[in-house]
Amino acid sequence: MTIFPGKGYNEVEVGDTFSAAMTVTETHLVLAAGLIGDFHPLHVNQQFAAQTRFGGRVMHGVFIAAVAGGPIGTFFAGTGIAYLEHNCRFKHPAGPGDTLTTTWTISKKTDKPKHGGGLVGLKGVCRNQNDEVVVEADAKLLVRNV
Repeated sequence: MTIFPGKGYNEVEVGDTFSAAMTVTETHLVLAAGLIGDFHPLHVNQQFAAQTRFGGRVMHGVFIAAVAGGPIGTFFAGTGIAYLEHNCRFKHPAGPGDTLTTTWTISKKTDKPKHGGGLVGLKGVCRNQNDEVVVEADAKLLVRNV
């Protein structure tokens, strides 16, 4: 199996960006409900959800936060030592069938020679297929040099 190495702390600069996109599905919604244990009718009952301001079922915020954070794990595959912070502000609902594109920008670097790398601060924006902002996020992780 080929494993593509992630970027090292010494290979990234403030202002660098990376993105990933995925279409969330009915399967994601059902699996999220079961894994999270959140069966609020807004997520699992179409008749109930249709009567709300959303007009239908929406994905769990925790799931969307995870989707938004996923590209970080790929970008720093094998170099990320610890994912330290993940803060999200939910701006627009997402539902099955939406395609979510998350773009992360490296906003800060703090050298940590003791750890052989440093802290990377990130700012992320997740948008749907209509270019509506679904989530704004901040993250921080410890990354090693390569």
